[in-house]
Amino acid sequence: MTVSRFLLTVLLFLSAAVLQVTVINPMPLPGDGPDLVLLVLIGLSIVSGPTAGVVMGFGAGLLVDLMPPAAGEVGRWALVFCLVGYLAAQVHMDSRRSPFLVVAVVAGLSAFAVVAYAGIGLFVSDGRVTGELFTTSLMATVLYNLLLAPFVIPAVMVLARRTEVDPTRV
Repeated sequence: MTVSRFLLTVLLFLSAAVLQVTVINPMPLPGDGPDLVLLVLIGLSIVSGPTAGVVMGFGAGLLVDLMPPAAGEVGRWALVFCLVGYLAAQVHMDSRRSPFLVVAVVAGLSAFAVVAYAGIGLFVSDGRVTGELFTTSLMATVLYNLLLAPFVIPAVMVLARRTEVDPTRV
């Protein structure tokens, strides 16, 4: 990873986290709102590959774990986002061929993130995980992420590709 890619990654995750906490979370949306950090992670992972996706997922998840209002165990989102980063990176080569694949990845990984977070919560006996909350959160997160994905993911991917090292350029 180049220095410019690292700085872009940090800037994108911090910007997404700040927007999430200051703009998205206070909005009176039914269910949970969109997850901007997750969308940025998906876009960056598609461009960067599996190893970088896991590392970025861990960093982004740790950031989300520590964002206010930090209510869960530290490391829960980090684990989920590591898996999301890895899975998103698996479409690395196919993403340029089909925009529908990226939409399917966003829907699938948004659902996976909610299911994995709730599953870990059940495993550690988190009393906040209920069937009604899970269903509402699952549907709302997937829907909102799908609505924002056409705007966020292409922009993130274009910015990330501009920081790639091109051996043919001098």
